[in-house]
This record gives sequence, C-alpha cells and structure tokens, in this order.
Amino acid sequence: MSWSLNIGSVAGTVVRIHLTFLLFLAWIFAASYASAGPATAFDTVLFIVLLFLCVLLHEFGHIFTARAFGVTTPYVTLLPIGGVAQLEHIPEKPSEEFLVAIAGPIVNVVIAGMLMLAGAHIDSGASADVGNAQVSMIDRLAAVNLFIALFNLIPAFPMDGGRVLRAALASRMGYVRATETAAAIGQAVAFVLGFIGLLYNPILIFIAIFVYLAASSEAHMVALRAASHGVPLVHAMMTQFAVLSPDAKISDAVHTLLSTSQGEFPVVDGTGKPLGVLGRNDLIRALNAKGPDSHVTDAMVADMPTVGHRSHLDQAFQLLQDKQAPAVGVIDATGRLIGLITQETIGEMMMLQAALPKGATLGPWSRPNAA
Repeated sequence: MSWSLNIGSVAGTVVRIHLTFLLFLAWIFAASYASAGPATAFDTVLFIVLLFLCVLLHEFGHIFTARAFGVTTPYVTLLPIGGVAQLEHIPEKPSEEFLVAIAGPIVNVVIAGMLMLAGAHIDSGASADVGNAQVSMIDRLAAVNLFIALFNLIPAFPMDGGRVLRAALASRMGYVRATETAAAIGQAVAFVLGFIGLLYNPILIFIAIFVYLAASSEAHMVALRAASHGVPLVHAMMTQFAVLSPDAKISDAVHTLLSTSQGEFPVVDGTGKPLGVLGRNDLIRALNAKGPDSHVTDAMVADMPTVGHRSHLDQAFQLLQDKQAPAVGVIDATGRLIGLITQETIGEMMMLQAALPKGATLGPWSRPNAA
C-alpha cells in the first residue's frame, strides 16, 4: 500500500503505518490541545496509540490463525479507520474462513477480559464516552475493545462478521453465491452506516465507503476466480502484445503506451524470455520521479510471475493475487514468453461468456445450459 511507512516486522509480517494515520494523530493532538490543554492532548494521543495497538493485536489474531492453515501475510497496515491485514488469500473452506474471521474479535474480547481482571470497570461511564479524559485509561480501553469486537461482528462483508456470514452461507449454497449474498448484505449495511454517519459521526461515512467498495471488489474477485477454474490458459491469454527490451527508456515505454491499448508491458531479453513487467502506474511514477531518460528496468516489477502454456487459468489468477503483479506471463517449453494474463483479460472472457445465449459456443467460449 503506497504512502505507508514500515515500522518493523513481527513473525515475518511487515507492520506499516499509513501516513494518513500520522496526520490523524496530529489532528487529534491539535484539536485536544486547543480545547483542553496539553495534558488532555497527550492523554488522548496515548489512548489512540494504545487503541491502535489493540487493533494491531486484532489483526494478528487473523494473521496467526490464517498461518495455521498455510496462508501467509506479507504485511499489515494501520489506517485511521483501523487495520488491514494483507492475507495472500482467504481460505475457501467455510470452517477455516470462520476461524480466521472470528479470531480478531476474540482477541479484543480477551484483551477486555484481561483489563477487567486488572481492575477495569466498563459500567463506569467508559462505554458512553471513551473520549472523556476524566474516565480512567484502563476503563476506556476495556470498553473500546468490546466495542471493536461487537462492531466487527456486524454482518457487513468484508468485515469479520461478513466473513463469518459467508462461511455459514458457503456451507449451504457454495462459495460464489455465498460471496454474492454476503457482499450484497455488506453494501446494504454500508448505506445504513453512511446515513447514520451523515446524522451523527462523519467517520462512519468513510467506513461505509470502504465497506461498499471492498464488498464489490471481493465479489468481483471471487467471480473471476470461479470463472477461471479449470479453464485452459489459451482461452483468456493475450497473444498480440508489445514488449520492451531491458535497454529501453521510459520515453520508449510512454510511446508504446500511447500507441497500443495495453496497460502492462513485459520486459524480455533477446531470446524472448521475460525479465519483468512494467505496469501503467509504475510507468507514470517512474516518469514523474526519474524522468523520461531513465530505464524501464529501474521501474519494472522484476521476476515476472509465469506459468506454463499447458496450465489452467485459475493458476494464473492465483499468481495475480498472491504476487500483486500487473500481469502473469505464459511461457512455452523453452521459457519464451508467448502470452499475457491480466485481470482485464479474465474479465473480458467472463463478459463474452455472459453475452452468449445459453448453450451457445463461440470459439473456445461457451455458456452452459444450466442457469
């Protein structure tokens, strides 16, 4: 995630802080200082820092549970609206997804229980006003941990409660339909949160936007993965594409970008073997930061993920997700690049399938008779 600072690593997972979180802390300090003085300002910032430490522990509840099922997490990022753990993929077994999803709220319940054993009293007014510096820090932290647990269990996909809901639905209706249903419920809840935010708390508006967009994105990704399952690569790979040489400059890549409809450009050596891939966004960043005379090798994603030409599309799709690469290369038996797979090419295949009448075929694409 861009605009993030690495602050360390825990058990192989890089912890990042988004710059907006630091701006959020600065704004909280300034507002508290102006309204109640330096003592309250420092107390409020300390409370926010401890709160987000609890949020980080919540995310590591997800991370360590997912790791038990073989799913690694490259990094976790703290944002003003909470934490985001970048799992390589979400387990598709309903029981595993349920355990991964519920682990985060359980961590917050455990933290609240430990604070109560240490003397916290949630009925002291902390639940009503966690921002009140007159309420003890331990009481506020216990109350807010219970709130985090309960709030995350709202069945609004992709929040934890939404994932619990999908796990429950998937055991009865299949993973794709369960995702569509959970995403639709999540979007409906997002509208409710946004409306409440307009009346009471603007932060809820940002949470609503995040929930709505994330639900749409997850449903789209699951649909793409389902459409790619068991499909030969040749049905969705791009075979007519421009390539760049490692000696090419960013200005050459700009010319290629403007003269083609491509958004991803493989960088290949003299024998046609892939060295990396340059995406549109990386190209623009390099043009702005290093200028048109810099080389594409300074901006490309090295070690372009590749699959053999006899593989299936779902393998390429999994690489697109796991490696966060703009494209996956398709290579022949000699290692020469012969095709490209992107999320756009998979999406185009889906649109072609959807446009066909039931039972009809068009080249490699077909639409089944069953709805």
